[in-house]
Amino acid sequence: MTDAGLVQRRSGSSCDKIVRRHQDRLAIVYVRQSTAQRVERHQESTKLQYALADRAAQFGWLREQIVVIDDDLGRSGASVEGRLGFQRLVAEVGLGKVGLVLGVEMSRLARSCRDWHQLLEICALFDTLIADADGVYDPANYNDRLLLGLKGTMSEAELYILKARMLAAGKPRRVGASSASPCLSDICAVPRARSSSIPTSRRRRRSA
Repeated sequence: MTDAGLVQRRSGSSCDKIVRRHQDRLAIVYVRQSTAQRVERHQESTKLQYALADRAAQFGWLREQIVVIDDDLGRSGASVEGRLGFQRLVAEVGLGKVGLVLGVEMSRLARSCRDWHQLLEICALFDTLIADADGVYDPANYNDRLLLGLKGTMSEAELYILKARMLAAGKPRRVGASSASPCLSDICAVPRARSSSIPTSRRRRRSA
């Protein structure tokens, strides 16, 4: 029986990307929320992330081979600095100990394209798969790598848009100011240059 067949027999999963050599290593579930307030207010989201351990088991991993890393609860994904959980994840992958990395969505893993592509490079080098709510991806496969790169770019762009909205919402407005764009309103407020009051016929005589 092939490795893929073993996976299907053990887990009931038809994902042909997962083979026995992946199952022989760890499956790491990465859990993160950006702030302590989100941890308190969005407990359902946190529960969904922890539930990924059950999905790893469905893929054929034994319970003792499933590791949950939740050191970064309350940490922003904008940078790797201060994210000990993400650093541990990268280190474990780099040691060849990980067969599968699971995150409920790619933004949980990284909000920075630099950090995201670093993880992709290491996963591709050490034959580690990545899974989210949409599917399982092989970073060494060109089509999967392209899709993962797009997901990472969208994740970073989403963070930029959120920051821009927060900054815009925090700017004080003048009383009675319209909601139009400041640049547009300033352009509309500029008076048009007045033409000379000298009649055309007089201007011609003077020029003569």
